[in-house]
Amino acid sequence: MRLAILALVTLLGLGSPTLAQQHYVAQPAASELQSADVLLVDIRRPEEWKQTGVLPNAHLLTYEYFDSPEAFLEALAPQLDGRPVALICRTGNRTKIAARALADRLEQPVIDIQGGITRLIRDGYRPDAPTRAQGCDTC
Repeated sequence: MRLAILALVTLLGLGSPTLAQQHYVAQPAASELQSADVLLVDIRRPEEWKQTGVLPNAHLLTYEYFDSPEAFLEALAPQLDGRPVALICRTGNRTKIAARALADRLEQPVIDIQGGITRLIRDGYRPDAPTRAQGCDTC
């Protein structure tokens, strides 16, 4: 009986963190956002990138244009190189959903930049205009 309970706990992941819990990180320090050790992905829409600007080293890829997290990951795959993936949006609502979905599917940490670009701007950060090199085809 004891062995059966232990097997069930292990099977259900009870008592140990799930893969998503192990790889989901919320609110990094601002200095981490500028690090080359993080793949920064801005998941907002192009009109939002133009409206507020973007972080200089951000890769621009609109999450809501994809039917599923798997489709988003397929588009992001060329940039994935083992570094932690940090997601940013306007206020943090979209990244909350996207980061948790990606954490289930990636081996590396997924960072949710809570508060989004609006928090960074409120805290004094001044983003750059988006560029085609970052992935903004309409810029």
